Amino acid sequence: MADLIELVVPDIGDFDEVEIIEVIVSVGDTVEQNQDIITLESDKAAMEIPASQAGVIKELKVSVGDKVKEGSVIALIEAAGDTAEASAVESKAEPAPAAPQTAPKPAEAPVKSEPETVEIAPFAPDNKAGVKQAHASPSVRQFARDLGVPLVKVSGTGEKGRITKQDVQNFVKQKVNAPSAAESTGAGIPSVPVLNYEKFGEVENSELSRIKKISGKHLHACWLNIPHVTQFDEADITELEAFRKQNKDAAAKQGVNLTPLVFIMKAVVASLKKFPELNASLSEDKENLILKSYYNIGVAVDTPNGLMVPVIRDVDKKGFVELAGELGEISSRARDGALTAKDLQGGTFSISSLGGIGGSFFTPIVNAPEVAILGVGRHKMQPVWNGSDFEPRLMLPLSVSYDHRVVDGALGARFTTHLNTMLSDIRKVLL
Repeated sequence: MADLIELVVPDIGDFDEVEIIEVIVSVGDTVEQNQDIITLESDKAAMEIPASQAGVIKELKVSVGDKVKEGSVIALIEAAGDTAEASAVESKAEPAPAAPQTAPKPAEAPVKSEPETVEIAPFAPDNKAGVKQAHASPSVRQFARDLGVPLVKVSGTGEKGRITKQDVQNFVKQKVNAPSAAESTGAGIPSVPVLNYEKFGEVENSELSRIKKISGKHLHACWLNIPHVTQFDEADITELEAFRKQNKDAAAKQGVNLTPLVFIMKAVVASLKKFPELNASLSEDKENLILKSYYNIGVAVDTPNGLMVPVIRDVDKKGFVELAGELGEISSRARDGALTAKDLQGGTFSISSLGGIGGSFFTPIVNAPEVAILGVGRHKMQPVWNGSDFEPRLMLPLSVSYDHRVVDGALGARFTTHLNTMLSDIRKVLL
């Protein structure tokens, strides 16, 4: 008999023990590598754990309600190659009946609760105000799904806030009895008219990626809840670019790509130290400002499935070359879909750089619970008046969006001007 391999819980971030709310596979199921096998639920979000190895599930070590942590054994699996080899040996010994291979396996394709499961968002809010939890058993999730009820909107009355079948029924009754409450108070947002596009020509439905579905909800919430203001400016990075090019080859020998974004991150941190209100979050009651003494910068990464914002931690404590290496590594994992929950949490300020694609100014959406975000356009050589002549200077478009409840126009302008100064002479970040 082939050796069995342990499937274990990978790095799930800063969690000691997390409860299993759903076991997606059963003994005897054939799974592919990276296929989801269990669903965990922390106090912030639900996350699905994939199989690290393709093969056949031989034994399950966990069940719904168990608590696990990094390294906990989920199941024993017989690797796909070993399974094929064993099957070949058995076929030589005696003919295998066709019936077992064609018998239906009811548990092989369980219905997932994606629509109502709150997941770690690509923009990764790091407090309970940003992500609501939905504690419910698989049977209740199925019941809610059949009724079209999003569990994140249902208040649970069961033990530890768990949602019961009765809670779902009460939610439906409440909606039926008060269908026009939002409209009568003026609080409802009018919906966009639904059209029959096919009557105008040929159409094709293309499903949004899972990442876009998750990030779309978060971005929508950020846009509706935050009064945005965007400040525009241009930074003279002529000297910065010359310095970068002088050190690019030396960095390459250490295996890293020294990009302009690394210098922008350091300049941002220097400006956040000068203006700490932009490195903060509003309290849940909106009465206090939580000032953070750490500087974790989220960097938007364009991936095949949509935008991800992994977080680079302690940017203030790292040098340019170290940051360049970490940025390259985490960006590569983002494009490969290999980020962990921890990679997306704890950001204090975000940067969205479109310089590698093109364009100049734009209005980035603040990544709540953060209060500000920097948008970076493509730099270009421009004639700049120096007082007596026009001279060619490399100018970088900057777009700083901020929460106007926290940052007023004067503070926003001062922050942007200071950032401009840091980028014009990158040596000043060392002062």
